Amino acid sequence: MSADVAPSNLLNLPQPEIEFQARQDLARLPIIQPPGAVGKLIGWASRKMLGKEADNGYAMAHNRRVLFAVMMFERRVAKFRALDPTLKALAVMTAAVEIGCSWCVDFGYFVADKDGLDLAKLQHVGHPAWSGYADTERRVIQFARGATATPTQVSDELVAALRADLGDKALVELTMIVAIENERSRFNAALGLVSQGFSASCQLPAR
Repeated sequence: MSADVAPSNLLNLPQPEIEFQARQDLARLPIIQPPGAVGKLIGWASRKMLGKEADNGYAMAHNRRVLFAVMMFERRVAKFRALDPTLKALAVMTAAVEIGCSWCVDFGYFVADKDGLDLAKLQHVGHPAWSGYADTERRVIQFARGATATPTQVSDELVAALRADLGDKALVELTMIVAIENERSRFNAALGLVSQGFSASCQLPAR
């Protein structure tokens, strides 16, 4: 626990501040808004796009070249259109779950809900035999798992089947989106960034 907040003092803090303090205790570097105009810009942009300030944005702000490079890159990634949105969400969620990034799982539900996708499909990525999946969806989950493993565990047969399902353009996008989610999830997990409640606004289906 941070030295400036004693356990007894937490009793007097509003709930959002208690939740932030808990996340800060787990984070491996400060996740507060940095001083100056850049810090204000990061906070404003995050609140406008996401409804709250994202902890990983403030973590990246410790190295502003990294922050701005990732922001520009993600803006271009958001324009990818070859892969079906549900398949993309399944691939992203599978990679996040495999790595164990609770921040990314939480945020993944938030994005999928915002995009109007079926959240039940995301809930079951750990069980690809679930009856609600089509064969292509199962193959995408298997591919994301295999591509996330170290070393990778992707077979020729699986890639051939996905080429037939998706075509080469979407297959390349699928492969890249799994790699990108590995980058996101490993960054967040390695720095101790945890779920900050983005999915609280979602109506998650009962299991």
